Amino acid sequence: MSAWRNRLSFGLGTLGRDMSAALVSLYLMYYLTEVARISAGATAAVTVVLVLMRVFDAVDDPIMGLVIDNTRSKWGKFKPWIAIGVVLWSGATLAFFVDTGLTGWGFIAWFTAVYLVWSVAYTINDIAFWSMLPALSQDQKERERIGALARICANVGLFTVVVTVVPATKALGAAVGSESLGWLTFAGILVAIKIAFQLLTLGFTRAQVAVERNKTSLREVLGVVGRNDQLMWVTASMLCFMGGYMTVASLGIYWFKYVYRDEGAYSVFAAILAVSQLTALAIFPLLRVRLRRRQLHALATGLCLAGLTVFWFAGSSLIVVGVAGVLLFSGQGFIQLLMLMFITDCVEYGQWKLGRRNESITLAVQPFIYKASNGIGSGFVGLALLVSGISGASSVDAVTPSGIEAFKVVMLLVPMLLTTASWAILRRGYRLDEQRFAEIVAEVGQRGE
Repeated sequence: MSAWRNRLSFGLGTLGRDMSAALVSLYLMYYLTEVARISAGATAAVTVVLVLMRVFDAVDDPIMGLVIDNTRSKWGKFKPWIAIGVVLWSGATLAFFVDTGLTGWGFIAWFTAVYLVWSVAYTINDIAFWSMLPALSQDQKERERIGALARICANVGLFTVVVTVVPATKALGAAVGSESLGWLTFAGILVAIKIAFQLLTLGFTRAQVAVERNKTSLREVLGVVGRNDQLMWVTASMLCFMGGYMTVASLGIYWFKYVYRDEGAYSVFAAILAVSQLTALAIFPLLRVRLRRRQLHALATGLCLAGLTVFWFAGSSLIVVGVAGVLLFSGQGFIQLLMLMFITDCVEYGQWKLGRRNESITLAVQPFIYKASNGIGSGFVGLALLVSGISGASSVDAVTPSGIEAFKVVMLLVPMLLTTASWAILRRGYRLDEQRFAEIVAEVGQRGE
């Protein structure tokens, strides 16, 4: 009973938080350029801000992991920070969509301040939340069950936003009087859902693995991360993959507006992607019966590359575009879950190698990967909009054929290269397979750690 309680309360906790994260990660730039109608200069400035914030996160994430690992309270070390993070995160999310009337450098200053709060709050909540996973079970199969359900719930939330963002914001805009207020209302609904489902995690999830009581110093943080060589290989690999994925996902809505010339078809395409990725996550345990993690990662990489290739030659056929989406997002679903499992297993590896169990510092690399890849994706999104002429274009017809080709190079060719690099990096350095992990857990148990 406790196992199912943890699976459900932890998994459902991802629903609203990934809705809110998707709104900002995938559609903030679209809101700014297509609804708020910021200038090409402001677009370039916002792109720089988004990329530079990832540099800050390189320091922010492990430090927050240190704070959480050293937290001692009657509610444990994870839950207080989950609660603090979700409140701050919710406020900053709403602030993005408030029409302040600011322009020029005043707008850039406001945007930078809000994004800083959003980024820090996301870090607090995300690290505390996912750091609970290694404490819920030390069994690889049970971790995969919990992780799979959590990723399914997360992707239900994400794709709910992807499918509904265009029709919902237009309908809400018509109801409340303006398109910008429609986006603010939509953000408010997602924030309310996020808080509601996070309360389930706070109320019902219970740790099953003893939490280490040793204190970690700031000086030791770099050692915990840097000396965990398996964690470093996973981080490098997944940073490449997610950078490419975020580029494709963020540019998708522009592709349907400026290349396919039917913005409304985006919701249909998004529904296909949702079914594909959720199906991939649902069948993951079945494939794991026959395939080892390394084999499944190679299969998923091949699916992603095939999807990007088909997308390039799709032309105006929605059916072919749909096939490309099924291939790409099925592969992405597998890799998304594998990434979480790879990182989680690095907790025991770090405990075996370094003599201490630092869940939060180790799991801090996951939000770093997501946010750093978001920064990489934002950089390529800004580049695609500028080199294609979409940014500042007076109409869809103002974008030239050469501009469309430049757009496709950034959206599809760059992710192909990054996905290939990701596979090569993981194959080169990651050695923590099923057999080696079992040996490490057994040895740690024998040492009494």
